[in-house]
Amino acid sequence: MPDDGEGDGVRVLVIGATGYIGGRLVPELLERGHEVRCGARTPAKLDGRPWRDRVEIARVDVAEPDEIRAAAEGCDAVYLLVHSMDGAGSFEQRDREAATNVRDAVADAGVRRLVYLGGLGHGTGLSPHLRSRQEVGRILAEGPVPVTELRAAIIIGSGSASFEMLRHLVEVLPVMTTPRWVETRCQPIAVRDVLALLTEVLDVEETAGRVLEIGGPDVLTYRELMQTYAEVAGLRRRVILPVPVLTPSLSSLWIGLVTPLPTGLARPLVESLVNEVVVRDDTAQRLLPRQLLPIREVLRLALERVQDLEVATTWAGAGGTPSRSAVRHGPEAPQPEDPDWSGGTVMTDERRVRTTAPPAAVFQAVSGIGGHRGYHGFRWMWETRGVLDKVVGGVGLRRGRRHPVELAIGEPVDFWRVEALLPDRLLRLRAEMKVPGTAWLEFRVEPDGTGACLDQLARFHPRGLFGRLYWWVLTPFHALIFPRMARRLAAEAERIAGEPASGR
Repeated sequence: MPDDGEGDGVRVLVIGATGYIGGRLVPELLERGHEVRCGARTPAKLDGRPWRDRVEIARVDVAEPDEIRAAAEGCDAVYLLVHSMDGAGSFEQRDREAATNVRDAVADAGVRRLVYLGGLGHGTGLSPHLRSRQEVGRILAEGPVPVTELRAAIIIGSGSASFEMLRHLVEVLPVMTTPRWVETRCQPIAVRDVLALLTEVLDVEETAGRVLEIGGPDVLTYRELMQTYAEVAGLRRRVILPVPVLTPSLSSLWIGLVTPLPTGLARPLVESLVNEVVVRDDTAQRLLPRQLLPIREVLRLALERVQDLEVATTWAGAGGTPSRSAVRHGPEAPQPEDPDWSGGTVMTDERRVRTTAPPAAVFQAVSGIGGHRGYHGFRWMWETRGVLDKVVGGVGLRRGRRHPVELAIGEPVDFWRVEALLPDRLLRLRAEMKVPGTAWLEFRVEPDGTGACLDQLARFHPRGLFGRLYWWVLTPFHALIFPRMARRLAAEAERIAGEPASGR
């Protein structure tokens, strides 16, 4: 949709800018030179986004036509990226009313293009979820504003509901019984490809007034998708046993137990798995030609990052060179707008102690951990862990450390390696022992009045079911080791500062 004025950009309203796709689309539109106005029911959720000062913000509740009309004034195009599938009441009726409101409001505001992301599927036997998504597209198309409706298959990226359901099912269950939908074919597509297509439609006039089916280059069954995920994630091949007795209701309850997805969200997704979601119309590829990522590369990109958003944020603030598994800043990476059930599972043991010692003394105590000084208690447990690690081919405790108190990024400390270091503020050690997952031991130091606060975090991203069992078996030992370590580090800091140990 070429601009009538100077430059190539147009003014765009994104309704649903706090959502999974919307929050990732905004920076893509800005990168292409468009002026962006973000519509959100709760604008405060956009505070703190790195692109916040480059966009306009408008409150938009799709149940309020006046808010939609006011936000759309002066815009050339509007993206509708919201839906009501939240497990509360009839999402079909709410989406129907929202589509009618948006259709009429953008017409009154003089908008020239409406872009909508719907769901792929064919025939009359569609699930309520897919049927509703396509009904929204038809309602929008009944208005005078030309609509571009992209119908997507499964979208793969951290935070997408379908991907998170896939991730947790495969990682947690080495053996699973599934309904017959495991043999249904699908055509997954990378979130980065979806975003690229959403932005490119504005530049191609021929996409106006069309329904475009989009999917990746690979067509496979859900069984094949699960096995491909297991292979890419480095897990053993899963045993999948289809059974005819699992109804969508039972399946959604079961998925609610195994995965962090709410049952109200899992049920419509499971119901949709009986429908084949495969592209039959190649119009999108003809009008918007691009090399789409194959499924193995899509899964690799979605997994090649630190699994916990808070760890990733700390890493970015600490500087240093990311490891191969460190956070990616592309569309596949976690974003603040992602729901709380998204992202990889990270087990955490967190301890906080306050001390009268200044931050520099606390950090000096923390920096002396390991080697001959050990870990401030239960030395026999740490030595036993080192012996066990060597037995299974790990590095054990034999490496020690280069200097008793000085550290640098990349240096080994026993069976750890310094991953992040910010003097007087942050030390993160990444485990190089043999563990079924990835482990970190992190220390954060913050000023606290005349003293300091020490946050000690042990984090573990489990690999498969055995990884979770490993953490649970060690939890009683963590309850002994980690509180004492934090307290004694605080006492050591007070000794370094030349102050009494304040009653500990």
